[in-house]
Amino acid sequence: MAVADLPAFTRLLGVNVLHRSPERSEAELPVRAELCNRRGVLHGGAMMALGDTLGGMTASISLPDGGRTATIESKTNFFAAVQKGDTAHAVCMPLHRGRTTIVLETRITRGDGKLAAIVTQTQLIFGDNDEKR
Repeated sequence: MAVADLPAFTRLLGVNVLHRSPERSEAELPVRAELCNRRGVLHGGAMMALGDTLGGMTASISLPDGGRTATIESKTNFFAAVQKGDTAHAVCMPLHRGRTTIVLETRITRGDGKLAAIVTQTQLIFGDNDEKR
């Protein structure tokens, strides 16, 4: 996916999309000072945003024209800090694809391969007509 095709917030975060398909999406996020908390590690909100971004991308790629998704539930478990200067690596895979929802899991690891977080989310599937309600 070309950088110009990414949403503005995804570009602001600095997410580098490596792969995107209905079965698996992958991205990296270089951990720079602007994304860190006062302890010099990736802010939890930035890690959650990375997971949410990949979940939305993975959910939406297989939808028909006019189909959209929105996160309706998200849970993050944090396991290890990602230090400034490191790169967070995220892999998202769907756990369930239903008629109206998609449940996804994004595993985020540090540069050394240690698991940093797991983001589990539910995306609601809706179409153009649903947006007008």
